[in-house]
Amino acid sequence: MSDFRTLQKNSRKECDGAKVSVCIMGDVATQFLAQAVKGYGYECNLNLNITDIDYNQIDMQTMDADSELYESKSDYVLIYMSAEKLYEKFCHTDISLRDKFAEMQVEYIKEVHNRINSNVNSKILQFNFIEINDGVFGSYSNKVPVSFVFQIKKLNYLLNEYTVTAKNVFIIDLSSLAVKYGYDFILNEKYFYSAKMALSIEILPHVAKSVIDVIKAVSGSIKKCVILDLDNTLWGGVIGDDGLGGIQIGELGAGHAFSDFQAYFLELKKRGIILAVCSKNNEDTAKEPFNSHPEMVLKLSDIAVFVANWEDKASNIKYIKETLNLGYDSFVFIDDNPFERNLVKSVLPDVTVPDMPEDPALYLSYIRSLNLFETASYSSEDISRTEQYQAEIGRKSLEASYSNIDDYLQSLEMQAEAKAFDEFHYSRIAQLTQRSNQFNLRTIRYTEADIEKISKDDNYLTIYFTLKDKFGDHGLISVVIMKKVDNETLFIDTWLMSCRVLKRGMEEFIVNKMIDIAKKNGYKTVQGEYIKTPKNAMVEKIYSKLGFHDNGDNSYTADVNAFINNKTLIKEI
Repeated sequence: MSDFRTLQKNSRKECDGAKVSVCIMGDVATQFLAQAVKGYGYECNLNLNITDIDYNQIDMQTMDADSELYESKSDYVLIYMSAEKLYEKFCHTDISLRDKFAEMQVEYIKEVHNRINSNVNSKILQFNFIEINDGVFGSYSNKVPVSFVFQIKKLNYLLNEYTVTAKNVFIIDLSSLAVKYGYDFILNEKYFYSAKMALSIEILPHVAKSVIDVIKAVSGSIKKCVILDLDNTLWGGVIGDDGLGGIQIGELGAGHAFSDFQAYFLELKKRGIILAVCSKNNEDTAKEPFNSHPEMVLKLSDIAVFVANWEDKASNIKYIKETLNLGYDSFVFIDDNPFERNLVKSVLPDVTVPDMPEDPALYLSYIRSLNLFETASYSSEDISRTEQYQAEIGRKSLEASYSNIDDYLQSLEMQAEAKAFDEFHYSRIAQLTQRSNQFNLRTIRYTEADIEKISKDDNYLTIYFTLKDKFGDHGLISVVIMKKVDNETLFIDTWLMSCRVLKRGMEEFIVNKMIDIAKKNGYKTVQGEYIKTPKNAMVEKIYSKLGFHDNGDNSYTADVNAFINNKTLIKEI
């Protein structure tokens, strides 16, 4: 990771990446924090416009409707309320009120957030608190509700609890950085007392990374799949040479490190990250531990795509990419062998390839430290993502047996559902707006709070689509938001769809439904727009292909009454 001086230099540079605006304010000085965030953003190809508010202006900025904060109309508001200033506040709190200090502080934070939400549509990034031990009660402080240690731990818990329902607020986990690096590394007392700067120069790059990781996740730049090597990566030894009984896995010796490493990926799978295997091996030999070793944590059912052969790994990753229909930048490749890692880095530069430590005992801590799997959403459908991709492979195998595409699609017995947004699906809908890049006509990102607001706004018509067939349920796979322009016209603010269901008639079904809903609501015209991104070229002409008139400027119009429905073999339920 670059040091602060490098980030400081980077902060004066411009890149051609996505433009993102961030307003930073705190109860301590934030100038160096702002430079570190902008500099790290540059390294991640984010073109950040930073508004850095003067020291200790949180109340003034959030209460004044004409403040610099609100004038900036930033995409994100980053708020740093320091534990050091909080301690000063605690010391001036009457002893009779200290057992309620955490509750009072979280209510204040909510009030600040509510002021912001009432004036701008910004996403709020809130630092949590370093859990300072003031030493007044020693370890006994954990049993004393009026101690600062007790209250600041309680505050972090209450902050977590509050943000579960505050959908446009995202925690920047400063507390975890303090656990990892230590309080003495984070704070420079000299800078704090002379310049009111609570974060040390040394910790700033790590803090900036935490901020940018969250911004990237909210913006849809996330990792979706881990591709795993096997020999000396998921187990110690070489299965082809050492045999089932000779590989290292389980509670004894070095095997314990490999078992914990597998357990980490199993947890990622449960969270919705897809697991794939890419191994130089005979397939039957490579699968033997998954099928027969009693101490394997990962099972074949946890792996969406299993590739074991003697081809080069870059070619096999290309196959995995085509099978899953994901972008290369969605992949992380884990391999103990430097040769294989360098090959993939050279041939497929968009794939993230961590340089694994030589000692397997360090694998897990190293991967955790990279924070590769930051997310801004989670829904119940994430749990079944592997099964959905496995079913997709079955569909592709069936497709190969048909010579006629219509016969194949008919054999799938597809059924779709189209409904207005509801509270149960807010999280999944928001997640799709954040994750979908290829089939996304305008690539507008929404948080769960945004989706709830749109759902309840009479100026919008909303539709989500689900799809299932004889192989299984795809779940919620498409989102449409249509905004009322006037009494006769609807504008398609958002249309996105999972690429897993491409070329099955779902695009046609969705457009037919959009026009049908427009007609039932008395509208005469539906307008669409295509905004080009580096990833959505596949849908550049989708509107004209499906019956809209091409206006010639990436805008499209459909006459509702004259529209002829597209052919589709999907039945509505």
